[in-house]
Amino acid sequence: MFITSSGYDPDRGHAINDPYLGDIPTLGACMPNIRRLVVPGDHIFTVSGSVPGAPQYVVGGFEVVQKIHAKEAYVRFPKLRVHLDKKGEKIGNIIVDSDGRQNALDTHDGFEQRIDNYIVGRDPIVLTHSKEIMRGRLETLDVLRNLFGKDGAAPIEVMGRWHRLDEDQINVLRRWLIAIKRDS
Repeated sequence: MFITSSGYDPDRGHAINDPYLGDIPTLGACMPNIRRLVVPGDHIFTVSGSVPGAPQYVVGGFEVVQKIHAKEAYVRFPKLRVHLDKKGEKIGNIIVDSDGRQNALDTHDGFEQRIDNYIVGRDPIVLTHSKEIMRGRLETLDVLRNLFGKDGAAPIEVMGRWHRLDEDQINVLRRWLIAIKRDS
């Protein structure tokens, strides 16, 4: 489980491109430490970044199916290649170009360390509708406090930037997200 960078909140800030939480969820270049550590069967959950006036929330999560190289991801998931959308915003989480070099739009350092372990997942549970997001914002901090047995005024104080989850914690999060989607 990890917290995205400040300003990344699909409802009130920038869209979250990595992880991609669509039909086939992926985690591309971000969080190389997590991508290196996870194995098939693990789960990855994402908390929105801090945005003034908006409580952070668990955006969603998915189960890890496999880890591939970014060059294979380039071929398999063309719509997830880094590119600019109609508004000129950078989207996508595949940072290689057709030759396997760093995409010109990817300006981060450490390219070689960021192209291994592209995560492909399944069974995404994502809060997308206004009522779901509102409930997620209202309940996330208490859920995290209970999950980790630690008090704090913000997710970063409760779990740090990222935290490894055990099977019980994964099941609690999945059931909670499913309940929000079912009840909204």
